[in-house]
Amino acid sequence: MEAQRNNMSGQSYAAFGGMPTAKEFSDKLERIARVKAPDGTFLSFNVNELRASIEWAVLGHEKDVSIDLIFHEVVNTIFDGVSSREIADALIMATSTFIERDPAYNYVAAQLLLKKLFKEVTGTTIRSAAYDRLYRQSFIDSITLGIQEGGLDKRLLEFDLNLLAAALQLERDSYFEYMGLKTLNERYFNKIEGKRLELPQAFWMRVAMGVSLNEANKNETALKFYDLLSSMRYMASTPTLLHGGMARPQLSSCFLTTVEDDLKHIFKCLGDNAQLSKWSGGVANDWTNLRATGAMIKTIKTESQGVIPFLKIANDVTAAINRSGSRRGATCVYLETWHLDYEDFLDLKRNTGDERRRTHDINTASWIPDLFMKRVLNDEPWTFFSPEEAPDLHHLYGKAFDERYVHYEKMAARGEIKKFKKIQATMLWRKMLSRLFETGHPWITFKDPCNIRSPQDHVGVVHSSNLCTEITLNTSADETAVCNLGSINLAEHIVDGKLDEQTLAQTIEVAMRMLDNVIDINFYPTVEAQNANFRHRPVGLGIMGLQDAFYKLDVEFGAPQALEVSDYIMETVSYFAILASSKLAKERGAYQSFKGSKWDRNIFPQDTIALLEQERGMEIPINKTGKRDWAPVRAHVKEFGMRNSNCMAIAPTATISNIVGCFPCIEPIYKNLYVKANMSGEFTIVNKYLILDLKKLGLWDQEMLELLKYYDGSVQMIERIPTHIREKYKEVFEIDAEWLIEVTAARGKWVDQSQSHNVFMKGVSGKKLNDIFIKGWKYGLKTHYYLRTLGASQIEKSTLDAKKYGFTQKREYGSTEAAPAQDMNISQEAEMQVVEAEQAMMSSCSISSDPECDVCQ
Repeated sequence: MEAQRNNMSGQSYAAFGGMPTAKEFSDKLERIARVKAPDGTFLSFNVNELRASIEWAVLGHEKDVSIDLIFHEVVNTIFDGVSSREIADALIMATSTFIERDPAYNYVAAQLLLKKLFKEVTGTTIRSAAYDRLYRQSFIDSITLGIQEGGLDKRLLEFDLNLLAAALQLERDSYFEYMGLKTLNERYFNKIEGKRLELPQAFWMRVAMGVSLNEANKNETALKFYDLLSSMRYMASTPTLLHGGMARPQLSSCFLTTVEDDLKHIFKCLGDNAQLSKWSGGVANDWTNLRATGAMIKTIKTESQGVIPFLKIANDVTAAINRSGSRRGATCVYLETWHLDYEDFLDLKRNTGDERRRTHDINTASWIPDLFMKRVLNDEPWTFFSPEEAPDLHHLYGKAFDERYVHYEKMAARGEIKKFKKIQATMLWRKMLSRLFETGHPWITFKDPCNIRSPQDHVGVVHSSNLCTEITLNTSADETAVCNLGSINLAEHIVDGKLDEQTLAQTIEVAMRMLDNVIDINFYPTVEAQNANFRHRPVGLGIMGLQDAFYKLDVEFGAPQALEVSDYIMETVSYFAILASSKLAKERGAYQSFKGSKWDRNIFPQDTIALLEQERGMEIPINKTGKRDWAPVRAHVKEFGMRNSNCMAIAPTATISNIVGCFPCIEPIYKNLYVKANMSGEFTIVNKYLILDLKKLGLWDQEMLELLKYYDGSVQMIERIPTHIREKYKEVFEIDAEWLIEVTAARGKWVDQSQSHNVFMKGVSGKKLNDIFIKGWKYGLKTHYYLRTLGASQIEKSTLDAKKYGFTQKREYGSTEAAPAQDMNISQEAEMQVVEAEQAMMSSCSISSDPECDVCQ
């Protein structure tokens, strides 16, 4: 693995030019006479020490990194009287400045950050002869001091700390890229009064211990978990990383609740939201049970104000919570499309209108039954109801929902229902898409496939998805669904141009054990969450780094081979995840509600596509076959059952993919070159695979870098680059969004929960937007996540020569001119809303930012 990371060698940096002269060095050095020591005294500036620090950090990357270039940049930024800490920061910042030139600078910057961190934790330089001993001792000290201060679980002392310290693989610190290590440094490492206690390998071991507390062979298991984390083959979700081994170990990612139509329960759920957010959980609320505006409240004989005022309160609760002191509170609220307040729900995120009926700090999602989509396709009427007059609709799905819904429509026609409203389904659908384009909300999620394909259809109903739309678990007043997440880094499972199935199987078996352990160790903020998790034991093993895997396999994301490979990889993950859960059932027993589940009935995720087709009366146009022999897995489940009701969910992985240095979850690359901003700072992101290929062709130089900046990271207009390379390195907006739906659908047949599928659309075509989401429904997708659109305007490139490139640059192929309304099957009013929304979002996806969810992962 280390060899893979360091295999970025290529041409020298003479191709970039700009090296300073000896005279320039000496002139700048004359300005620096003194360095302020921590005790306030002044020392002479030591040029040799500065250079030695750079040389140490560059070891292994000499072919790609210029020591002189970094040295010159540092000298250019420091001043007389500078502190030693400021010099350390200047070294890191100077190195990170050149990441755009070569990914090797990423690893050098990470080493310099590690040097600074080592000094903070141990009080000694990293180049000390006692480095190895001090590092290992710091792990023991961090555990003992953490327990003394009350932050860590006392049971960590049951481990053999000396044994675990000796097992730390210190060389794995070199695996980090700069953004990954800085993210851990800023937000994850344990601290006391602001001082960090942990170094990276100590951090991995502490988390591994934290999820091994209940194991009979604690030390042995912790070592297995540590190896998985520190090798970056698998990464636990952020709450597990934050709280592993803590006295209050809230290790789960997301919580899903159903709110009943009762004032006490409404405010209980709002209080639950606060508790769940406080302990770093993302929150999703199902609000469909609440009666609509104008409905009668019999006890006080007055009309209800409906759902919206309560969503405003939920919004303010979310805004008030800072999860574990490291992340903002995050909530998503769901409403079914037949609810009488649904049209007001569509407007919650708008920037116009009554602010008392706006919720800018929470996300919204539509919970859409198949019947609505069929009526959209057939241009038929749709009826809104108030739940107290149609109380069972929210708890039905498939044909049973269809029949009951039509029954209520007939009752309304006879005057037997008081509160209802009719609208053409196509008009409502257009309004939904217009609001989605304008505000990014509500997200599009589908009720029927989530329920029909659920393994747990025998014990409840899926009333919503979660905050990031990858979880599909039952909820009720008694059960708050809990997501226990982690993701496989596919990038580390491609060896010699093929998927290493043996290593992947080992990764999955250990990862599933870690996830199952989370359920028993976890601190539950509410009793309803504990009830649900102990009864059903769901986990969500996901994947990330699919784009990395494609690059290593030399597969183009937009080519048919991408669908085949993605299908095969997910089948393999599903195969070993289900088998691993069944092996845990053999060892520990099946989950409580296993009897009667789809698993118990020998219905696996891939089998449920036929069930969905049967309920819809429509074909799901995907390949339904696989490449593996599933008979052994089915036989094992039949004999031993399953330990977990649900095994797989593909979360966004925005943060943990940053930590391990791969591309997020299942998405194509966002841009080949851009600047990413998050809570840990701003980072230059450059496609290391592209640069490696360009180096092999002798094409990576200053001119190529400037062209890449000029075209906002795209290679499609750079004629110097061969066609096959341009095809391989298409960015996500250069790949048809409908094709990506097909790839996700192929993968989805193996997944028992769902996938966080972002939609990336270039332009403002209402017809295209419609086609994307209609296709998602037809292909059986359970949920969609964010809609990302690419505007026409681009930022000015201040680092380019304006005489050569001009003051503004636009992609010729990126036109976002609106098509005529008649071509988009959308009304003139809705078309104007789309165009106005595009004008407001022109630069929303510019080179300066990227889509990211910092919640589930």
